[in-house]
Amino acid sequence: MGTSRLTTINFDSELRRAGAHSTHGWRRLLFLAQRYLLGTIGLVIMVMFVWMAISADLICRYDPLSVDSAQRLASPSAAHWMGTDSFGRDVWSRIVHGARISLAVGIGATALGSSIGVVVGLASGYLSGWVDLLFQRITDILQALPLLVLALVMTAALGPSLPNVIIAIAIPLIPTVARVIRANTLALRELPFVEAAKSIGMSETRIALRHVLPNTLAPLIVLATAQLGSTILTEASLSFLGLGIPEPYPSWGRMLSESAAEYVRTAPWLVIFPGVAISLAVFGTNLFGDALRDILDPRQRG
Repeated sequence: MGTSRLTTINFDSELRRAGAHSTHGWRRLLFLAQRYLLGTIGLVIMVMFVWMAISADLICRYDPLSVDSAQRLASPSAAHWMGTDSFGRDVWSRIVHGARISLAVGIGATALGSSIGVVVGLASGYLSGWVDLLFQRITDILQALPLLVLALVMTAALGPSLPNVIIAIAIPLIPTVARVIRANTLALRELPFVEAAKSIGMSETRIALRHVLPNTLAPLIVLATAQLGSTILTEASLSFLGLGIPEPYPSWGRMLSESAAEYVRTAPWLVIFPGVAISLAVFGTNLFGDALRDILDPRQRG
């Protein structure tokens, strides 16, 4: 029974064949941007939302929590670019500040779930034995429930708040990350460089952290990027159902929940703009995640 080989992409040779010199960083980036155009579009969308979240106080003229009954349900205009809601709050300001909530939940839940998943997967794959058996049964139980259902249960138990929503969404992400890291660890632990490290007396913990873990980062980055869109969508779903970010903080999902049933005909901008924001955020992360997978995982390349 043969052993599988880990293959890598020699981008330097590909760049030379394409007529670009890899010694120039900007030419390398331009080559990758042209080759993975959809991924570049996704990255631009992600950068746009990050910039909106960071610059929210500078690009918004109104407080997202400020109520003005005189401007109730005002249609989009020069004063209010995306109109106002049923309380007279500026929709553009709430969309922009809502990006902070979505990115905080998305990045926080992805980072927390991925970190725990890496520990579980690395320990399960490298130590194997009863540790592997125990961790795999726990991940089987967690994976038996869909992401949204488990997040609903966790949020209902913990209560609606930003930290609780991050924890509730992070926990269902752990099994997927753990299984990916475990699979890569099982392949890496049999390679010669691990045997060489053991032969010179290096401890098991040091081998796992210094030699095995860094070689699992490429699939982890790809998986985390792909999961970022899922976490944003899950947070919007929880807020839509009333179990996510509580009022009065702006959340795209809660904005939809407040207006979808009552104002979809009389004030459609209350539904259109939050829906577009959610769609673009998920769309951008998925496009960038697919391109990153093609770049970092040679098995996905045709």
